[in-house]
Formats: sequence, C-alpha cells, structure tokens
Amino acid sequence: MEKVRAVVKEIAYAENHAKLSPLKRSVIIPFLSFASSLYTLALSLRHSLYRFGLLRNHRLAVPVISVGNLTWGGNGKTPMVEFIARFLADSGIPPLILTRGYAGGDEARMLERHLFGRPAKIGVGANRAAVAASYFERYGYFDPRSSTSNQSLCLDQKVESHLKLEKIGAVVLDDGMQHWSLQRDLEIVMVNGLTLWGNCQLLPLGPLREPLTALKRADVAVIHNADLVSEQNLKDIEHMIQEVKESLPIFFTRMTPSHFFEVANINSKLPLGALSNTIILCVSAIGSANAFVTAMEKIGASYVDRLDFSDHHVFQARDVEMIRRRLEELEDKFDSKPIVVVTEKDYDRDSEILKHLHPFKVLALCSELQTISHIGCTKNGFKKLLTEVLRVKLPGAN
Repeated sequence: MEKVRAVVKEIAYAENHAKLSPLKRSVIIPFLSFASSLYTLALSLRHSLYRFGLLRNHRLAVPVISVGNLTWGGNGKTPMVEFIARFLADSGIPPLILTRGYAGGDEARMLERHLFGRPAKIGVGANRAAVAASYFERYGYFDPRSSTSNQSLCLDQKVESHLKLEKIGAVVLDDGMQHWSLQRDLEIVMVNGLTLWGNCQLLPLGPLREPLTALKRADVAVIHNADLVSEQNLKDIEHMIQEVKESLPIFFTRMTPSHFFEVANINSKLPLGALSNTIILCVSAIGSANAFVTAMEKIGASYVDRLDFSDHHVFQARDVEMIRRRLEELEDKFDSKPIVVVTEKDYDRDSEILKHLHPFKVLALCSELQTISHIGCTKNGFKKLLTEVLRVKLPGAN
C-alpha cells in the first residue's frame, strides 16, 4: 500500500509526465484519470444535494471557525486549529474543537496535550453536529455575539466566572472545508507553499479535494511553510489566489522547532542544540516531510537521512525493522550511533512501537505555528482580522 501511495503522490506532483515510466503513463495515469472523473461526478452530485436542500447543513448556536484546505495533508491545519483555540481561550471564549479523529486520533491527542490547562474541549467523531450537540448538552454554551458578552473578544480581557469557563463559546472545525453539513462563520483555507496544488487535478489523479474555484468560499488564506519558499514564489502564489478571489486576505505561517523530548519519557525536554554534530534519521508519516527534514538540517547535525511514509501511516513491526536496518547502515558508515527523530504526530499515533528501536535513541520534535511578518502581516494582525471578521460576519456582533 505504501508503494501505491508513493506512486500516486509522484504523479500528483510531477511537473512533466514525460519523465514518468511507460507503465505509469500508459496504465496508471489513465486509471487514475477515470477514478478522478468519478470523484468529480460524486463531488458535483454532493454539491447539488446541498444546494437543493436534499442534504441539510446545520447552524450551531455559537460561532464556527473552519480550518481546512483544498489538498491532502501537510498544510498546517492542526497547528492553525491550536493557534486559534489558544487565541479564543485566552480571549475568554472557551472553544470546542471538532475533529474527525482520522487514523487513530493522533492530532486529537496532540491538541489535548498542547492545550492542557486551558478551557478548551476536543470532540472527536465523523458526525460533528451530533458531537457538538452532546458537548453543548454536557457543558452548556454561551453566544459571544450577544450584547452582554461580545466584549469578551478583547485580547486582554479574561472571563472571571468559573461557570462561564465551562460553557462553550465557539467551535473550531479541524479539516472543515469539505465538511459542508455545518455552517461556518469564518472559513480559513491553508495552502502548503512547498507543494501548492500539484498538477491541479482532482483526487486521485492529483492532490485536489475540490477545484481551485472553491477558494471563493474562503474568508482568509494562509500560506504555510512560507519561510521555505522564495520571495518570488510567494508572490506567484498570492497572484494565483487573488486571480480566484481578489479580495481574499492572505497571511503567512511557518513551523518553528522549540525542543525535543524522548519518546520513552515525554516529560524530558532537550534543547535543539543537543543534536548538533550528530547523525540523524528523520522518520515521519506526515503530509509534508520536506519541512520537517529541512528543520533538522538547520540545527547543525553532521548528517541527516530520512525515511518517509504516507500521511497518517500507522507504523508496523516491519516498519520498525526497516528503520532499524537503516540505522545500522548509518552506524556502520559513520562509526557513530545515529538518533531517530520523529514528529509529535508520529509519536501520538503510536508511542509504544517507537520504543522497540532500543538501544537507538528516539526523540520527538516539538514545533509551534508562527505567523511571519510579510507586507504588513503579523501575528497580532492575524488575530485582529479574526476578531474583526467575526464581528462583521456574525449577526448581533458590534
């Protein structure tokens, strides 16, 4: 299955099909094209069912912020969800994060750990309207758009009532752009600046979940991994987005490494400099491994190798053996014991199996999303935009 996914990804991001093998050009691409046509038909039918009211979308009693994308993984959705949840919680609006819990719920576990101590709740389930209803019934809710509570959007104001901290004041949809069964008040679309939209074809021939015209539904676009993209490429991406929706505000983000912890001891905390002059093997099953590997190359390691798996891949015993063989090869080559580095998402997917690599040390890299100042765009500017757009779009807001 990993090999199949690798071939599909290669085709989706190939700049020139002439460089692909004859088998891929003559057999695989026609098959993927046919499957993509069926996907397009199903997507159109689903749109029509919602448009004519045969499928309903639900309006929740609190503001709903959707964070999504137009392509498969690696766009920084979950870090952005965390960023917004922190902003809301620190502003006196306890959020409920709704996530599908895909592939074992690695993202939900990471969010729970990062938001520990804040009045944020995480609901997991495919039927997000039902999950939200169950949380509203259990904890209650309040509408920050009402005249008595709309001032809680001020950044420096805290909600003093313990009861209010229990109540939910906003919902954040993780990977929500294609989740049309819930109405949203703010649509944020994440764009991976490193891979963009590949060949601009719909799944499975390309990486797109929807045509690029879906950008018209967005209220904010965020170009992720912008620190790894040239200035000219950033301008080109901006131009492509604004060709679809000229008025769409665009912001820029990056993932900034902060520290490591040992997978055998999550309470450990190692500085980034602890791995300088070492041999590193990056092992990941995420949507954009290039950004992760680049971050490791910047910390001063002697040599960085990599093993990439498909997004959300659950490591098996055979994968551990493959990793161990690569580690032994590196140890023989450099006469030094290499260190395995994984992402937090890989750790949260299955922390126990990674311990089977003993006696090799395995570390998890912790990173946080940061906005990048670019043509007047700043962290506070993004927060201000969130507040202003919510106030403008939501009925009853001042």
